[in-house]
Amino acid sequence: MERGRRRFLFLVSSSIQVIFMLFLANFQPSNAQDIYAEGFCSMYGICGQRSDGKVLNCPNRTHSVKPDELLSSKIQSLCPPITGNVCCSADQFDTLRGQVQQAIPLLVGCPACLRNFLNLFCELSCSPNQSLFINVTSIKKVNGTLAVDAIDFFVTHYFGEQLFNSCKDVKFGSMNTRAMDFVGAGAQNYADWFAFLGHQANLNEPGSPYAITFRSNIGNSTGMKPMNTTVYSCGDSSLGCSCGDCPSSAVCLDSSTPAPHVKQSCSINIGSLKIKCLDFSLAIVYLFLVSAFLLWGFVYRKKRAGPSRTMTLLNVRDGNNHNSGDKKEAPSQISEVVPPVVKAHRPSVIQLYMSNFFRKYGSFVSKNPTLILCLSLVVPLLLCLGLIRFKVETRPEKLWVGPGSRAAKEKQYFDSHLAPFYRIEQLILAGISGSDAERPPNIVTDKNLKLLFELQKKVDDLRANYSGSMVSLADICLKPLGKDCATQSVLQYFKMDPQNYDAYGGLDHVQYCFQHFSSAENCLSAFRAPLDPSTALGGFSGNNYSEASAFVITYPVNNELDETSTEYRSAVAWEKAFIRLIQDELVPMVQSQNLSLSFSSESSIQEELKRESTADVITILVSYLVMFAYISIMLGDRGHLSTFFVSSKLLLGLSGVVLVMLSVLGSVGFYSAIGIKSTLIIMEVIPFLVLAVGVDNMCILVHAVKRQPCELLLEERISNALVEVGPSITLASLSEVLAFAVGCFIPMPACRVFSMFAALAVLLDFFLQVTAFVSLIIFDFLRAEDDRVDCVPCVKLAPSKISDEGTVKEDPGLLARYMKEVHAPLLSLRGVKIIVIAVFVGFAFASIALCTRVQPGLEQKVVLPRNSYLQDYFDDLAKYLRVGPPLYFVVKDFNYSLEARNTNEICSISQCDSNSLLNEITKASLVPASSYIAKPAASWLDDFLIWLSPDAFSCCREFVNGSYCPPDDQPPCCQPNDGSCTLGIECEDCTTCFRYLDLHDGRPSTMQFREKLPWFLNALPSSNCAKGGKGAYTSSVDLSGYESGIIEASAFRTYHTPLNKQSDYVNSMKAARDFSSKMSDSLKMEIFPYAVFYIFFEQYLDIWRTALINISIGLGAVFVVCLVLTSSIWISAIILLVLAMIVIDMLGIMAVLDIQLNAISVVNLVMSIGIAVEFCVHITHAFLVSSGDRGTRTKLAVSTMGASVFSGITLTKLVGVVVLRFSKSQVFVVYYFQMYLALVLIGFLHGLVFLPVVLSICGPPSRSMPVDMRQHQQTS
Repeated sequence: MERGRRRFLFLVSSSIQVIFMLFLANFQPSNAQDIYAEGFCSMYGICGQRSDGKVLNCPNRTHSVKPDELLSSKIQSLCPPITGNVCCSADQFDTLRGQVQQAIPLLVGCPACLRNFLNLFCELSCSPNQSLFINVTSIKKVNGTLAVDAIDFFVTHYFGEQLFNSCKDVKFGSMNTRAMDFVGAGAQNYADWFAFLGHQANLNEPGSPYAITFRSNIGNSTGMKPMNTTVYSCGDSSLGCSCGDCPSSAVCLDSSTPAPHVKQSCSINIGSLKIKCLDFSLAIVYLFLVSAFLLWGFVYRKKRAGPSRTMTLLNVRDGNNHNSGDKKEAPSQISEVVPPVVKAHRPSVIQLYMSNFFRKYGSFVSKNPTLILCLSLVVPLLLCLGLIRFKVETRPEKLWVGPGSRAAKEKQYFDSHLAPFYRIEQLILAGISGSDAERPPNIVTDKNLKLLFELQKKVDDLRANYSGSMVSLADICLKPLGKDCATQSVLQYFKMDPQNYDAYGGLDHVQYCFQHFSSAENCLSAFRAPLDPSTALGGFSGNNYSEASAFVITYPVNNELDETSTEYRSAVAWEKAFIRLIQDELVPMVQSQNLSLSFSSESSIQEELKRESTADVITILVSYLVMFAYISIMLGDRGHLSTFFVSSKLLLGLSGVVLVMLSVLGSVGFYSAIGIKSTLIIMEVIPFLVLAVGVDNMCILVHAVKRQPCELLLEERISNALVEVGPSITLASLSEVLAFAVGCFIPMPACRVFSMFAALAVLLDFFLQVTAFVSLIIFDFLRAEDDRVDCVPCVKLAPSKISDEGTVKEDPGLLARYMKEVHAPLLSLRGVKIIVIAVFVGFAFASIALCTRVQPGLEQKVVLPRNSYLQDYFDDLAKYLRVGPPLYFVVKDFNYSLEARNTNEICSISQCDSNSLLNEITKASLVPASSYIAKPAASWLDDFLIWLSPDAFSCCREFVNGSYCPPDDQPPCCQPNDGSCTLGIECEDCTTCFRYLDLHDGRPSTMQFREKLPWFLNALPSSNCAKGGKGAYTSSVDLSGYESGIIEASAFRTYHTPLNKQSDYVNSMKAARDFSSKMSDSLKMEIFPYAVFYIFFEQYLDIWRTALINISIGLGAVFVVCLVLTSSIWISAIILLVLAMIVIDMLGIMAVLDIQLNAISVVNLVMSIGIAVEFCVHITHAFLVSSGDRGTRTKLAVSTMGASVFSGITLTKLVGVVVLRFSKSQVFVVYYFQMYLALVLIGFLHGLVFLPVVLSICGPPSRSMPVDMRQHQQTS
């Protein structure tokens, strides 16, 4: 989309064609035989004009005429090859000069092209040998005088080919296109160009008033010869063009066009199968490891078969001793019966300290449960006071962009020094196809164009109320000339006026403008700029605009940095009214015509994200409520119906859930109090995370108390339970806290804030679990012992209605029996172990291969509600749009002094360095597949230097008093009169700003540059000088302090290629940064690329690095905590291995489910470490403190802790996750349902299947040793 083009080119090509009319003499044709010889003319003088004002020439065979000295000097200045006699009068030459002046500014950047172009017209107009190559083939009477109606112009094929080759690549900077689009209607060869120039135009249409047929072959009998004057190559050193205008020049070939970068991937061919080297290597390593494992198992079994029967019996006896001891009591339980010799666990110093602490603490809390409960609740309740300052951060730039972000700094620099990018409101009107395979119908029809006018009228009439004032599109839109909006729509071919539709020719006019948008004056937009059809149409291929299946209507709106300003809020108010208008009125209108309408405004995404944040509140609440209900029921006993009301622990479960919520609210309250805003991720994820951790701890604590012998006092049961599971709960919680805490140092705000909130929430949850929840357990067991009803403790049942629970051991439950009698024995089978190891290691290796396929990004459609109107808009955007986002290369501290040479290091016209910035951008645009640059850059510097050039004699002019003099077709030089321009006398004395001698090799001095730059930036482009900078470059240069010789900031605009996927956005940003970095190093200047989407996609450049750092630090933190608390590097390494495999498997699942890597998935991966710790730590701790061989200890660990882990995490999370499947937002389905479900299943399988097998094979040896308990008791 062209930004701010105020006033553009009058029909350059039609003006050129008018030149062909200026050569006929006023003389009547002679009756003599036609003469084709040197020194004779075919036409001379002007002999009239058509009714539309276009002048006509008279046919005349006469000798060439010797011009006077003044005319001769004028002809020499424009046509150096023509000397002596000429075939043009002074009037003809003046008209010729006036017409070619419109093309000169377009071509002067390439002297060879300009010279060839002028030679063509000079030979046609004034050549003394005109009769040799021009033949009048048709004449007609005009006002009684014969005038030329058609001619043949004979030009050699060589001249035509070389002329076209020298001009075909010349840029027209301000439009990011080629000058050929203006002077040749985008011709692809010289024949097309000549055909365009020679077309006879209808009345009031641009073009030649008579037909000109360009020919190269002449009959032998005529005596004529094709024109073959000197033609210059654009690579000619004497008339050297820049690499941007002439890529084929020798200098440019030496600097070589960048080859397309093709990402090489190593692969191996096995027959017809092509396998990646990484996949093949992993397969080989996997096969080797499995083979080694099987071999080791075979050798180990042979060794085990050697011991005698005595040893076997001894082992059996030891096992029986252990089992009998286990049946009587756990090793660390309090009991009055002390066997003479048992195997006691020898803990490390830290474990011993923790056991003693929990034993004493258990006794204290049992005696003072009310005090502990009240004191523990004070902490989170005080923290919750911070919720009065609770705020949610929804601005994407604050969530995903860190304060030190390069993109944020560059955006701030661009906005403050140049101008903030305009706001975009867009409509896409498309046809509806019968099926997906069927191509949509052509949208460019008479009926659809009239419908588009109706839609436009409603948009123009729209008024939005802001603070009592009515705001319309005209009040806020971008106006290049200060009058008309720069709306990008095919209606611009009718000046946005429905009255012009029939007057201009309706549908035929649109088709005409598709081919001549850059060259036809009556195709210019209302804001006087050419409208590229590719910006207003969609669904076409190549340049086949007539096949388009969609209209793309874009409304650029002025933007403001200050969100509290009236201008900003007025724009937002209008945008909201704009969306309502479309939904209420425009969509029904369009659908009634069997068309579709998708739409968006600048504020749409933010508004829809706000709606998305509340769209699934009910779903989330239902998910949590289902988990709450399950937890409350699951903690209770499964006794007889008669004891249910007493044995139930519904109130205890609900109380535990309240404690979890208090920990979350306390964390949010603390950070809110210190001014850190919350995020939607925090509100959606942290409750889930803390609930997972908290529920597991609740289950473990309650089950541990239940496992204690009922004959013990409650104080002893609580103390023994805390000694048994307190260290593992501490180990798991501290591991999780540290794993999250280290994430506070990452730069991405969303991940950093999540880690901060999560770390404190888990810490508070742990604190409340071992204080308040233990107190609640005591109260609940006291209630049960006193036969009081759960949830209504004031009601006491009669003793006759309950069994003697005080003397009956608690039923372990179905799940606990399954773990002890089925699951643990099954995993001890040798064949099962082999299968488990092979499958889990194989899946890990497959996940390593798959994780390389995980793509960074976050599809915009995923984060929006499924019923959002933006869903259709993004679909249509990818389907129809053929223009990429604008890209700016910003140069900082450009030294424009003549001595610094920065000018030639940047520009891309004649005499600029071949490796200049703009030349390199042009080269990069030749390989868009790798550079993602679609077009050469619009260069204010190139256009300024051309505007200054004496060759562009209609551009930089000054009055006698030294002030700026505009071109002759602008006021005050031209006074509008009934739509035409009447030349006045005010500008008769205007002269060009500089002569050739005033410049230094075509470059202005420092003072000249400083003086004329403001003139250029305020000069309106027009027919006589299309290089005026107002509008096109108004916001491209920062003039603050430029008088010092330094321009602090200047921008050169180009476009990215169409970007349809997240990877396209990421790769295009990376390519632009790599390019600017290379140019900065080469030119020793600070250059950076800028596009509006960079700030949102910068995170994905380093998202893999961020993810790996977070995961590595999290795993490392867990390893350190485990090592400190267990004093076993062996067990710590096993935990680290299992956690790493869980994370790797999660990445593999992400690849399979096509889940992208972004802040949300990184948060989920970090969270998976925390939840995975719960699956692993309790099992390993139980294994570590138990006695016996590895197999026996593994069975005991699974039997003891397996049920708690399975019911506390696996089943609880499964129940809650399933509800998220019915969410209205894809983000919940993809990143919460799918990832959480995968996490729960993978964690369960690794924690309760893979980990026990690993412990039974290579777990650390037991720390138990025989101890004389009687002696130990006496010593105590």
